[in-house]
Parts: sequence; C-alpha cells; structure tokens
Amino acid sequence: MKILITGGAGFLGSHLCEKYVNESEENKVICLDNFSNADLFNIRELLGHRNFRLVNGDIRDKDLLDKLMPGVDAVIHLAAQIHVDKSIIDPKDTYDTNVIGTLNVLESARTHDPKKIIIASTSEVYGPAKYTPMDENHPLEAPHPYGASKIAADRMALAYNKTYNLGVDIVRCFNFFGPRQKDSGYGGAISIFTKRVLNNQPPIIYGDGTQTRDYMYIKDAIKAYDLIMKNNNKNHDRIVNFGTGVETSILDLANKIIKLCGNDLKPVFVSSRPGEVQRLHCNYNKAKELYNFKPDYDIDMGLNEFIDWYKNYKSEEWTKIG
Repeated sequence: MKILITGGAGFLGSHLCEKYVNESEENKVICLDNFSNADLFNIRELLGHRNFRLVNGDIRDKDLLDKLMPGVDAVIHLAAQIHVDKSIIDPKDTYDTNVIGTLNVLESARTHDPKKIIIASTSEVYGPAKYTPMDENHPLEAPHPYGASKIAADRMALAYNKTYNLGVDIVRCFNFFGPRQKDSGYGGAISIFTKRVLNNQPPIIYGDGTQTRDYMYIKDAIKAYDLIMKNNNKNHDRIVNFGTGVETSILDLANKIIKLCGNDLKPVFVSSRPGEVQRLHCNYNKAKELYNFKPDYDIDMGLNEFIDWYKNYKSEEWTKIG
C-alpha cells in the first residue's frame, strides 16, 4: 500500500509514518511536511528506510500534490495550522492552510482517486458545550478562527463526498497527548506542564483551572486512525469522534503532573485566553458502534508513560536537526 501522510513529521503524523513503514514491507509511505510545526528529529529513524520518502513541501502547493498523488492508495491529511492562539494572531494564514490546503488535497484526490482518504478534524469545531458528552451532532459553534477554518474544511470534505462520491472519513479526536508533542510555544498543556515541573517551575494555568478537556493518549489516537484506515465500509456516516469519555480539569491535570514528577509546586493562575472554551467532553459511542473502538489508556496511565518517556528523552544528548 502506498500512503501519503500530510503533516507527517509532526506529533501524530510521525507516529503514523512510523507505524505504517514498520507494519509491512509492502507499505510505501510519503511524508509531506513544510516543517512549520514539525521536527525532523521526530522521523529521524525513518530517514534511511527504503519504504519512506520525505518531501519538504506545502499542501498549499497544488502542483506538488498532483505530482505526489498518482498511485497513492491512501491519504491521511493531517497538515494544518492547529493552534487557537496563533489563529487569532494570523487568521489569514490559518484559513489559507486549513481551508485552501484541504481543498487542494481533496481536488488532487478527486483527480487521482485513492481508495482511502482520512482527514483530521478537531473537537474545537464544537465550541462551547451545549450538552455533554459531545457527540457528532453537537452544534458547530467554534469561537475562534482555527475552529472556523476546520469547520469549513470539514464541510468541503462532506461536499466532495456528496458531489463526487469521494468517500472521505473525517476524524474528530479530542485532546491527545504523548511523546513528541511540543513542550514550548504553541505546544500542548501536558507537555508544557511537564517541562516546567521537571525544571522546578510551577505550571501556568490560564483562567481558574476549572475548564475541562477529554485527554486521549497518542497510542489510542493511532489506533483510531488505523481502525478507519482498515475499514472498508462505505455506507456509514463519515464523521466520527474519538476520545475517552472522561473529563479532566486543567487544575486537576496540573496537580497530577506535579505529583507524578515528585515535586511540591503550586500552579500559578493568569488571565484567561481569548477563544478558549470551558468544556470539551467526548461522546465516542459512534466509534464504539462502527469500529469497536475503546481506549486502552486512561489519563493516569497515559501521564505515567509520557512522563517516563519525557525524562528519558530530555536526558538524551542529541543535536536537533530540524
């Protein structure tokens, strides 16, 4: 199987590249990334593999996509501008990447007709919770440009399904975390908290810490994508949530990390961030019914494994090559 993974050098993408390269000698993986939010270090062990090809490029380059797409059996489209804060600072770049870039992927796929197309959406499309847990029928009321851009991309994919019978699957994972998630800048809360606590610095919480998220470990996210990749049913609804069904407050999360790191710190509270929603809580009943999905990790198991990895990762002496 020949697989094109956009955003393949990023957090989730690098894990999927690794999975499919190592899964079978028959798999050929093309990793397309512009390295705006990725790191060559993530895919360092794949760089010499004969079944792996790295392309430094952008999904906004339609001609490049048309060169890569012929003969591709499956597309996993992850490339995106994924950060709420950055989307507020630069909404145009967010729109161009997430909407125009996705349109380019869809149009190239329409021309070259891969058997499987999976597009990464986000739980951020739902906006403030009208009810919880949030299923796929929850209103789409994202209050920020990032969420709005992903709604537009999802709508375009659904339109291609109806108009061209393209068969795109849309994956809405809630907040996943794990090895290779960025721990600075626009990184994830868990990796940033872990970095600070291990450096004897208190976690910084925006707002009062009562806001909740549904945290899913990266191995369960990989499993979710793989279940869709290997499912050939074309008759079911194309949008599916994946998560754990368990809410964790940001304050509880910070305290868990402090305890697991063996430290004695107190979180620091600062002003709330614009666009941040209060609750994200996943209803994954559809994933359970269609794919028999059940998460293998709860938040504590995931945190334990991630923090152990992080300690070893940071103790390595390596030169960053990205």
